[in-house]
Amino acid sequence: MTYKLNVQFNNRILPSTIGLVYLFFGLLKFFPNTSPAEDLVEETITNLTYNLVPDQMGLLLLASFETFIGIAFLANLRNKYIIYSAIAHIVMTFTPVFILPELLFGKNEFTITLLSQYIFKNIIILGAFLFFIKEFKVDKKKGYNRPIIKTY
Repeated sequence: MTYKLNVQFNNRILPSTIGLVYLFFGLLKFFPNTSPAEDLVEETITNLTYNLVPDQMGLLLLASFETFIGIAFLANLRNKYIIYSAIAHIVMTFTPVFILPELLFGKNEFTITLLSQYIFKNIIILGAFLFFIKEFKVDKKKGYNRPIIKTY
């Protein structure tokens, strides 16, 4: 792959595919019983908020957040705040591993379920987000972050 194609991939294709994943999984959560992770999400949010956020409200908030991130990436509206928010979201997707391991692993620690695969695939997305952070650097004269992507 030439350098120009590599830059084009990094600038458009990778964010678009991540945006599609976010949009798809976010939209699924708006419709009851369509997301394979719906019960896991509700249980996780209940545990993390100590029952302060009702299940359906937590699910709708998460669906809205994921959909927003998906649309932002599809529209190429990546800024450092969207990327950091997406990183925070992806990191939080790993909390069930620690607070609900009985739902993610089989009868022993070496057996994984479909739900755990659903979570562990996020490692790839986290890696892409960490790559996107490198696109921004602080312009000390202007005092804000600007993209440093070059499109040769």
